[in-house]
Amino acid sequence: MTQNTPRTPSRSEKLKPIELVGFSAVMAVFLGLVVLMSTRDVVLALIGFGGTFILVLVVIAMLVLGMKPNPAERSDLDEQDRGL
Repeated sequence: MTQNTPRTPSRSEKLKPIELVGFSAVMAVFLGLVVLMSTRDVVLALIGFGGTFILVLVVIAMLVLGMKPNPAERSDLDEQDRGL
């Protein structure tokens, strides 16, 4: 691979953000349904859904930021730095 041609991400790399947002949405829907079934208050269920969605997104983002790149990712990052 030459330095001038950027590497195209694989399909799994492109879908990774969608998977993380989907996971957050599933957890938020679960909590929203639990709150709705226990209190029968739609507004409270929507507040729980929104709060859970945002909280899970922030926690996932913090966990992803804390991960160390493996050697293959490290070499990709080094290639990108040399290309600049």
